[in-house]
Amino acid sequence: MKRVSVNEEWCLGCHLCEYNCAFANSWLKYMTGLKGRKIFPRIRVDGGDKISFAVSCRHCTDPICVKSCIAGAISKRDGVVRIDKNKCVGCLTCVLVCPYGALAPGEDGVMQKCELCLDNVCGAPACVAGCPNNAIVYEERSETE
Repeated sequence: MKRVSVNEEWCLGCHLCEYNCAFANSWLKYMTGLKGRKIFPRIRVDGGDKISFAVSCRHCTDPICVKSCIAGAISKRDGVVRIDKNKCVGCLTCVLVCPYGALAPGEDGVMQKCELCLDNVCGAPACVAGCPNNAIVYEERSETE
């Protein structure tokens, strides 16, 4: 299965992946529509001066977020962990149990996470296309990597 992975040695900490992600999932016509607004990306950059890295969903083999979702809003289909926004009650349980910190509330309070841009017009993860240093890649990986 194709997965997003990050080479932290190449990450500049520029946050462009966050803006590309927020734009791809906003359905705005132009990225300038994000200017002056708080963005809600499904990927985020963590780190400090010496090292930085992008954090996104790892689409775990046996995802604890799926098991812990009290509303049954999180499921795994075709190797991708997805959230049904119509079922999510915003309880934050998934945020508490995710060992990678990959889930966060969106603008409307409903949980969101990387879903590999499968439902938007990109067709491939926007964070990968927007990374100027190719630190984020979308490649075939085994479920144990």
